[in-house]
Amino acid sequence: MAQATLEIDSEKYTLPVAEPTSGAKGLIVSSLRNDQWVTLDPGFLTTAQCESKITFIDGANSILRYRGYPIEQLCERSNFLEVAYLLRTGELPTKEQYDEFRSSILRRTIIGEEFRTFIGTFPRTAHPMSVLASAVNALAAYYPDTTDINDPDQLDEASAIIMAKTRTIISLIHRRRRDEPLLYADISQGYVDDFLRMCFATPYQKFESDPLLVDALDKLLIIHADHEQNCSTSVVRIAGSAHANLYSAVAAGINALSGPLHGGANEAVLRQLAEIRESGKSVKQFVDDAKAEHRRISGLGHRVYKSYDPRAAIAKGYLKKIMAHPDSAHVDDSDRQLFDIALELENIALNDEYFVSRHLYPNVDFYTGLIYRAIGFDPSMFTTLFALGRIPGWIAQYREMLADPMTKIGRPRQVYTGAPKRDYVPMSERA
Repeated sequence: MAQATLEIDSEKYTLPVAEPTSGAKGLIVSSLRNDQWVTLDPGFLTTAQCESKITFIDGANSILRYRGYPIEQLCERSNFLEVAYLLRTGELPTKEQYDEFRSSILRRTIIGEEFRTFIGTFPRTAHPMSVLASAVNALAAYYPDTTDINDPDQLDEASAIIMAKTRTIISLIHRRRRDEPLLYADISQGYVDDFLRMCFATPYQKFESDPLLVDALDKLLIIHADHEQNCSTSVVRIAGSAHANLYSAVAAGINALSGPLHGGANEAVLRQLAEIRESGKSVKQFVDDAKAEHRRISGLGHRVYKSYDPRAAIAKGYLKKIMAHPDSAHVDDSDRQLFDIALELENIALNDEYFVSRHLYPNVDFYTGLIYRAIGFDPSMFTTLFALGRIPGWIAQYREMLADPMTKIGRPRQVYTGAPKRDYVPMSERA
């Protein structure tokens, strides 16, 4: 193993180097703690918490790969369930393996009456992400014989249950918010098209999911399926490192994803586009004002990507298809106006030195909200759809963490800057 040398004043420390197959090398700094040193890295900008074989990102060159496969190829040739299998196992399935995996998910999509009643106890106005996190966490109570993380069969069953029932739970949340009757899953249909049926069909009437919208949502789920060690994935791994069961760890990830700086950003983009339209300003004037006031423009820039987010390019392509066939979606003049504003805003960002020099390119949230809206979802549901896509990645990351012999319970260190030792003073003697 290669080694690096760290010099601090007159002291020298030898640090092993972890060699990647792609990307940055890793300095293994664990031994420094024994020498009373810790690395201080707010936001973990340069700290790797693990070695992983799942997802590779090269932010400088717009590269995203799942298990080595470029995201562009997967979106062109694959589907969400096949990608879920790939993330979990590391390899693309044979026809027999895929059919078995697909069946294992679809036959578990129906939820029991007790669980439907449980969902009904939440206020209709509750935020969908709060309900979703609670519901996924509650699955452990309804399926207690799938919570032993040391039993591979139970872990397989829990993985299938979460993949299957999260989709159904989200459809129930969606319909309750609209005060519409709840629909049962139809296991004879596909994962995405039946999800749209459960969300938008009218009881006792034939419903045909539009192929373009099914394909668009399928691809959005793929581009959201995993994204290396982001905030919510790190939370899943940290929770799992304490041997919290898979349901609890995924629920923790959902809660992290609910934050407006993480999964809620697509809602912010849609609000911003509407704000530009309603302000009466040109897009350029809005941008100039934002720059002058040092206001952040939602949907531009990413912690990892310092070039165009490849997921944004895929989403943009599908949004163009939807706008070209508006009869197949919930598209009106308002949507077209927002789409035109988004295109103009992107054009400014790609050609304005202010944005280019700061690497503020469109990210995945820039166009996804417009697609969700065109399909028919309210903004409050957007992040639940993000979570639905991210489920396979969280499961894969959790299972990789459990299988890694190097895993230790997550316990970050700190550099203490508080008061030194001082003696207690009785209240009667305090000034």
